[in-house]
Amino acid sequence: MPPGPPDSTPPGADFPPDAAAVTQNRPMLPETPSALELRHALRDWLARYAPTGVVAVALSGGADSVALTAAAVAEAQVVDALIVDHGLQAGSDRTAAEAAAVAEALGCRSARVLTVEVTGDGGPEAAARRARYAALDGARAGLPVLLGHTLDDQAETVLLGLARGSGARSIQGMAEFADPWGRPLLGVRRAATRRLCAELGVRAHDDPHNYAPEFTRVRLRTEVLPLLEEVLGGGVAAALGRTAEQLRDDGAVLDSLAEQLLTVASDGSALSVETLATAPAALRRRAIRHWLLAGGAKALTDKNLRAVDALVTEWRGQGGVAVGGGKPGTRLVATREHGKLTLAFAR
Repeated sequence: MPPGPPDSTPPGADFPPDAAAVTQNRPMLPETPSALELRHALRDWLARYAPTGVVAVALSGGADSVALTAAAVAEAQVVDALIVDHGLQAGSDRTAAEAAAVAEALGCRSARVLTVEVTGDGGPEAAARRARYAALDGARAGLPVLLGHTLDDQAETVLLGLARGSGARSIQGMAEFADPWGRPLLGVRRAATRRLCAELGVRAHDDPHNYAPEFTRVRLRTEVLPLLEEVLGGGVAAALGRTAEQLRDDGAVLDSLAEQLLTVASDGSALSVETLATAPAALRRRAIRHWLLAGGAKALTDKNLRAVDALVTEWRGQGGVAVGGGKPGTRLVATREHGKLTLAFAR
């Protein structure tokens, strides 16, 4: 795959001399607005989260991950590409091999194809996601893994969270870094990644699942967001991205305060109802949520959380609340007893 025209920035110019030796043989990116936008996004992310400059990239062969890989190679010291073959489509092994070839042409130190078996509950999309992340985590060798999620993906995620109606946490979107997963392109539109691939002369793989209307996210991408952009006069994706970022900042503060409340309310493995009852609802529910998750609760819903909160604020002798996370033949139940919240397995 031929690289684009030369970049005026000398290879390794942003790194110490020893790093320049690592990067001197890499293909150079074109000096275009798209290339510079992605390079700046990678440069900023690396400075904040991976100052050593050694990263892995999850490469699907699609335009977003190809453009991410090209920008990572230009800005990081060492890049290893990890390609997951889900085996869900005929010829997926060939697609994975082509992605590995693109990674090598772009200058990655290594390119590994990880073959996975997609099984389990929740439908094929959820099962594939679990298998993909497990394979990437097992192969990353301690490195952060960069993912090609863009501003468009962030907007779709916020809209999906809004539909769940589970409060601010559900519309916080994706974080730039949630160890070990990095998302440097959350401020970059999908159109920029496609332009860079075209400028590089790389034909990115176009997954047919990206156009399958049976997936809610696809309809958001192809129908809902374009309509919102038209009706509201543009800027919707960026506005949703800013909202998510602001909510994550607010959420971090509230989580910290909730942890403090949890420390004060804790009585061994139980929580003091009196202490919780005097706290603001936003902090109390966050503290209860942290306590439930730490105790083994799984797939908590807003309904679960509010039912447990009612044991504190609307006590009328009601029974315990099952919160998921049970074992075969048992349930994990939150109960109010003698002025305390307790969490235990019950048949």
